[in-house]
Amino acid sequence: MELRKFWQVIKRRWLLILLPAAIVLALLVITYSPPGQLYNAGMRFIASQEPSVGAGESDEERLANWKSSEYAVNTLADWVRSGQFAALVSQQLEAEGLSIPPGDIQGGVASDSTRSMMTLSINYHDGPVLEKIMNAAAVTLIEENHQGLPQLGGESADLVQLDRPIVNAIPPGLSKQLDLPFRLALALAAGFGLAFLVEYLDPTVRDREDLKSIGLPVVGEIPKK
Repeated sequence: MELRKFWQVIKRRWLLILLPAAIVLALLVITYSPPGQLYNAGMRFIASQEPSVGAGESDEERLANWKSSEYAVNTLADWVRSGQFAALVSQQLEAEGLSIPPGDIQGGVASDSTRSMMTLSINYHDGPVLEKIMNAAAVTLIEENHQGLPQLGGESADLVQLDRPIVNAIPPGLSKQLDLPFRLALALAAGFGLAFLVEYLDPTVRDREDLKSIGLPVVGEIPKK
């Protein structure tokens, strides 16, 4: 089909092209609710291994202490993303009079580790409550980390909290920002498909090219005024 034909179809069927996009836009306006504000807070921990007793500690023993600290941090970085850790934090909050399901905590947890330092980050939709969650998470991580380190035989690793959590508001994610344009683009694509489908099924003869395409001779033509 030539470009001129495409343009003619668009001019004839512009209403069908815009109809799906108009319906989608109307539904989005009716059901629209502004995205809730999300908050983030993070804090860092280091693991410290007790040095060997005595002044004659060798370089190998010092290196073993560093490696033990690094292994503990790597393991705990995985443990804080588990349901067990979220349940322990929820219990800690429950003791403070705040009821938050473990699933709400686990869904916002992120962590990372570098050498003997671990970063714990949590997202939540309530800033003041997030600060309490972070404090409960710090207590849980420091006092209950033996549950994530069975290699220590029930003993807890020595964790040092380097900073207090600072709560910051974070903007909506890119997916939420692109949600409306993406839906409208899909609706427009559907509109174009619908328009060309209707045009294909329409038996109306509009010009001499249509007659020639079905093998009929053109005897005469009435020009447009």
